[in-house]
Amino acid sequence: MRKPKRVQRQGRLEQMGTPDLSTRYLGMDLTGPLIASSSPMTRHLDTLLELEAAGASAVVLPSLFEEDARAAESSALASRVELVKKAKDQLKIPVIASLNATRPGTWQDYAEALVDAGADALELNLYAVTADISIASAEVEMEHLAAVEAVKIVVDVPLAVKLSSYYSAISSFAARTVDAGADGLVLFNRFYAADIDLENLKLEAALDLSVPADQRLPLRWIGILRAQLPTTSLACTSGVHTGAELTKAILVGADVACTASAVMQRGAGAITEMLDGTSAWLTRHDFPSVAQARGKMSANSSRGSAVYERAQYLDVIKGEW
Repeated sequence: MRKPKRVQRQGRLEQMGTPDLSTRYLGMDLTGPLIASSSPMTRHLDTLLELEAAGASAVVLPSLFEEDARAAESSALASRVELVKKAKDQLKIPVIASLNATRPGTWQDYAEALVDAGADALELNLYAVTADISIASAEVEMEHLAAVEAVKIVVDVPLAVKLSSYYSAISSFAARTVDAGADGLVLFNRFYAADIDLENLKLEAALDLSVPADQRLPLRWIGILRAQLPTTSLACTSGVHTGAELTKAILVGADVACTASAVMQRGAGAITEMLDGTSAWLTRHDFPSVAQARGKMSANSSRGSAVYERAQYLDVIKGEW
């Protein structure tokens, strides 16, 4: 007598066991696809240890900003170098240093200092608001590419570049960034905008944590770029709060996802929750590993690149999505 499908499926799940969550990012073998991104949670050794214990496969330390490092009597560079050393001494997972600089020359100096301290990889955070009306987009892009090239020359560790979503031709710039020396791309940087205090008539800094809907933009571009840059490491950041977002990142082709807002809101335990959610999804859908699921919904593997481009717009407008 034929067994009911539910019983057959349960048997397959039991035979599969726990899915293999291991992945590879920036040439490094990682235990899982979830990285603790730069945030206040990665600023102190005790919380770094909590993130590792919760299942983070790597950590990105808070960015060293050029403005802080150059300030008079600043200890920003020294303190960041010390954090890298302490993290490397205590953690078993890779430690990725993050750097945000704006002027030629400073990128190389700070990058060398962080790598000499023991960082396993370096993330360049290309965060700059070009407000000068006389500077064209091509000039901005060339300056950013020159920074990538300059840093790649002086460091011997993997280099990731965190991009914004505001480049006029993202695919082209992504490819040129890889040609300039990037081993991986992190999509996307979040630009925080000032708010207005209406009672005191002044601008004030505003921190808005991400929400899951913020992930849709990086999902689109990772899905497109996975097909065009098949050997480049891709990381999805923004809006990764649950196992659902982590799984979506994998399906469009990301090697890893990065989370900050979730751990700031729920603590290190959010890492475990997300990994458990993705593991459960892989099991339910008969995927034995992250590697088997990766890219199943990329532009090469789904309905084609049109789904990531104009087709989505047309479907939504016509009410067919």
